[in-house]
Amino acid sequence: MQKPNAAEEDWKLLTTFFPARWTELAEETAALKGLRQDKSPERYLRVLLLHLGCGHSLRETATRARQAELADLTDVSLLKRLRKSKDWLHALCDALFAERQLGPAPGHTPAFRLVDSTVVKEPGQTGSQWRIHYSLRWPGLNCDYFKLTSTDGKGTGESLSQYPLQAGDHVLADRGYCRAKDFHYAAAQGAVTLVRLNPSAMRLETETGKAFPLLTRLTGVTKTGQIREWPVQLPLDGAKALPARLCLIRKSEAAIKVALKKLRREASKDQHTLAPQTERYAQFVMVLTTFPAKDFPTETVLEYYRFRWQVELLFKRFKQLAQLGHLPKYDDESSQAWLYGKLFVALLTEKLIAHARAFSPWGYNLQSTPKSVA
Repeated sequence: MQKPNAAEEDWKLLTTFFPARWTELAEETAALKGLRQDKSPERYLRVLLLHLGCGHSLRETATRARQAELADLTDVSLLKRLRKSKDWLHALCDALFAERQLGPAPGHTPAFRLVDSTVVKEPGQTGSQWRIHYSLRWPGLNCDYFKLTSTDGKGTGESLSQYPLQAGDHVLADRGYCRAKDFHYAAAQGAVTLVRLNPSAMRLETETGKAFPLLTRLTGVTKTGQIREWPVQLPLDGAKALPARLCLIRKSEAAIKVALKKLRREASKDQHTLAPQTERYAQFVMVLTTFPAKDFPTETVLEYYRFRWQVELLFKRFKQLAQLGHLPKYDDESSQAWLYGKLFVALLTEKLIAHARAFSPWGYNLQSTPKSVA
């Protein structure tokens, strides 16, 4: 009597959560082209996920693949497969994003560039730390720029100057990029920006060159959902002040309590007292933008930032679920393929969690499984 193979059963179950055309996408992106053996897209992806999902090194993955009779290949061959799979992994991510229907409101929407960075550490106690700077085009989800730098030294930190911006770009970024020099750099390239305000990171001025009285202006915004906008100037030494718009919305009372609780917990941990203005700022979502007002009214600016925040949350979960650790930094192709693979793992994990939380006694999508006839 043949014993049940839990690994095979779990794999077959996992494939029901893959995008509908995942095998066809392997052919369309030429991921299998040139393979002399093991041309099965199922075996191909399963081996890749040993490396990308389980975190095994290239050498260990190759060894496990041989032991499991999935593929007979070396670590060098596996690296070549990883490089060739970049477009396939990208297409798989794109398909999972499409399933989520996560995107801007219907209608005319410019293409956005979502920029972010994260730090990864090579394996081992003495492993070096590296910062990955990446830019995604939305809604196409194309990784249009990728850069790897050290985490130490000048020119290695988060900055819009890490990215080759161009005229017409609509850049969305978090508060780590809220510096006057970043706004000025983007404007010099002909790009417009939408960034979460970090009040302590830059000086805001009125149109007459005086300090912008932010705290005074906030006193009139007392009701949940109130929206305000003021014109501001972003000064920079040696350059003309850049006109911008400060847009904000007051949070709900529940959201304010959560934000204050988090700030006070962090202050207690670091053994310092919260400044009164910090508690005041926590009551609002404030963004700075150079998006033109005629095309992007205040409500639209805030809605687009809200969309950016959803992507921010996605990448935060991506970093946690995909366990960014071993970075194959041999070249841009393998690094980008690795990133797409990690993103695929994170999106797939989220899909599994969502199904597990839903009311389904068997735990998977019935429509994704082949129908049997009695």
